[in-house]
Amino acid sequence: MRVFNFSPGPAALPLEVLEQVQGELLDWQHSGMSVMEVSHRGKAFEQVAAQAEADLRELLTIPANYKVLFLQGGASAQFSLVPMNLTAPGSLVDYVDTGHWSQKAIAEAVRYCNVHVAGDAGGNYTRVPPQSELKFSDGAAYAHYTPNETISGVEFGYIPQTGGAPLIADMSSSILSRPIDVARFGLIYAGAQKNIGPSGLAVVIVREDLMGRARPETPLVFNYQSVAENHSLLNTPPTFAWYMAGLMFKWLKRAGGLAVIGERNRIKAQTLYAAIDASQLYKNSIARDSRSCMNVTFNLKKPGLDAEFLTQAGQAGLQGLKGHRIAGGMRASIYNAIPLAAVEALIEFMRSFESRHA
Repeated sequence: MRVFNFSPGPAALPLEVLEQVQGELLDWQHSGMSVMEVSHRGKAFEQVAAQAEADLRELLTIPANYKVLFLQGGASAQFSLVPMNLTAPGSLVDYVDTGHWSQKAIAEAVRYCNVHVAGDAGGNYTRVPPQSELKFSDGAAYAHYTPNETISGVEFGYIPQTGGAPLIADMSSSILSRPIDVARFGLIYAGAQKNIGPSGLAVVIVREDLMGRARPETPLVFNYQSVAENHSLLNTPPTFAWYMAGLMFKWLKRAGGLAVIGERNRIKAQTLYAAIDASQLYKNSIARDSRSCMNVTFNLKKPGLDAEFLTQAGQAGLQGLKGHRIAGGMRASIYNAIPLAAVEALIEFMRSFESRHA
């Protein structure tokens, strides 16, 4: 039996896409082979790769002067690869610290650059700093931020103005959740396992004028310029994850594109937050203007009930609700593949549980 999967990543995938994969698994495009078995150098897979890029470009309206790269290593590899590709030793870079993943990115960047923290969320990570609190440096090689923090459930409601430095964004948990203006960014990167497809793949969207700056010690397979020149096929890529990402892009297009998906996501989040706010048992601690549309965190006001809540939620077919180990509490990740029906089922269970423990 399929359950409603609220996991933060690897996250839920649309049943429609999974069924297509199932149907093609043993005999892809009448080749007599699985897509996992065909050569990444063959014309058939090259067409898969080209179509995936074309569909992603269409969904995000990516300008022509941006390259799209499909890489291995997940988003965490980009914490190092961004400074290795965009800076010289001793360069000054700006980072905004809004939570766990921002901190991870900063910890890697300090190995390569002089890092200035241009703003933070105030220590307890329950808010996004407004533009007025951000202090970007003159002459910074770039400015980096994490638009959505999956662990605390904090999300930017605006795109920071850097004063001239190229803006770099880790969009792992928010990419493709609504329309964005790619032209306002120098580089966007995202791990696949939330809204793009299965784990094992990272997407990098980089403006062409930022390429060709890699340090000499940058591995060739992670040099943005080299990867772009070889259409992300410099070495054997994660072909199955790339193929599935292409199916996900098609699914998003059939759904009506990012404007439609964004409205669905807004309604899901608004509905769940409203239920939490109306409750006497559940509490969300994030500032209302900083609440994530992708990761809804909440705590039970009676903490001794956490284990019982999770056990009974699992029995009700609601999986993946346990909060991150460093944050505790609960977290419902409501990415694109989570239908409104899943949110409604969660709310129904939460109300039932509350009525038994009022």
